[in-house]
Amino acid sequence: MDRRIAWAKATLLVVSLLPLVGYVVGFMRDMLGANPIEAVTRGMGIWALNFLLVTLTITPLRRLTGWSWLPRLRRMLGLFCFFYACLHLTTYLWFDQFFDWDAILKDIVKRPFITAGMCAFTLLVSLGATSTNAMVRRLGGWRWQALHRTVYLIGVVAVLHYRWMVKADTTQPVIYAVILLTLLGLRAWWGWQPQADRAKNLGYRWWAGSSAAIEAARFSKAERPLAEPGPPPDPNSTCWNGG
Repeated sequence: MDRRIAWAKATLLVVSLLPLVGYVVGFMRDMLGANPIEAVTRGMGIWALNFLLVTLTITPLRRLTGWSWLPRLRRMLGLFCFFYACLHLTTYLWFDQFFDWDAILKDIVKRPFITAGMCAFTLLVSLGATSTNAMVRRLGGWRWQALHRTVYLIGVVAVLHYRWMVKADTTQPVIYAVILLTLLGLRAWWGWQPQADRAKNLGYRWWAGSSAAIEAARFSKAERPLAEPGPPPDPNSTCWNGG
């Protein structure tokens, strides 16, 4: 199994780098259209969102298929999401804004999709920085899990960032929104199910316990005699008058 996981991770590494290679080759050969900077910036953002959604599908796939090895790929998928998000932000800061921080700040304030993107990236940084085993031990399992549950919030903000950025055809952002809502719905359903099962089992145990107590009381009452017979009279007792 460990060898298979190693091969799966190696394959995932190669496949995950293919989009970057494709954009680099397309940029060098002038195959990205009239505005290659915009194409690269948008492409890196889309691939960051792709990896984010694939990361969120790990738990549903594991529960539906029973493939227990899938969660071992989740960290790599999450890190590639962070990697492409960094490339997305870097191309915006460098090639689009030329590190003009005044223009960048004005962009963040005036354009809602830039604001949403910056918020999503800030939250994503906290997940990337705490993805090591050392940080898991330092934060503790409960705190680490609570922090990394913000990935669902990141997904919502990232989809909003994409939707607000697109001005014409909104089909693709809507598809991403439907996928995200489906994953969130599955998460909420499975999170609610154990509580419902516990409540159901608790009610059943209370009903079974009450029924058993009632039946025991009835059985005890039916078997118990009405009056216990007393000891036979003593003929030598002083209360006995012989004549």
